Amino acid sequence: MTTAKKSVAAKPQEATAMLRADHKRVSELFAEYEKARSVTKKKDLVSTICTELGVHAELEEEIFYPAVQAALEDHELVPEATVEHATLKDLIAQVKGVTPDGDLFDAKIKVLSEYVKHHVKEEHTEMFPKAKKTRLDMMALGAQMASRKAELLAAGTY
Repeated sequence: MTTAKKSVAAKPQEATAMLRADHKRVSELFAEYEKARSVTKKKDLVSTICTELGVHAELEEEIFYPAVQAALEDHELVPEATVEHATLKDLIAQVKGVTPDGDLFDAKIKVLSEYVKHHVKEEHTEMFPKAKKTRLDMMALGAQMASRKAELLAAGTY
């Protein structure tokens, strides 16, 4: 019985792999938004993007960043990423729950997309490689983040 349960359960991911998967998902959503023409489709995509980014930022700020900051004794990467999150949250607040209404709205989504790409690039090229060289247990961190992600999604606050 336990073997069957194991195969049904989600495969555990290490922390940076989980975050990379989130990054890929959001990138795909932004690409879909750029192709979308209907207001309904755009609104649905923006809702999903806002949820994905909100939950992702929460996981990084609550779990990943504090662990990385402590392991690296970092005074630059994590504070910078935290400031970038604040800007992302401001942009999210400007588009969340708003009906896409033309060029200015599309421009906000474009800027949000570009900002996310910049943020992701820094994490992938700087923070993640440094974090992986520490003694952090990335599997345990990933499990903690997966559990918290499930809680946040179930709560529906994003």
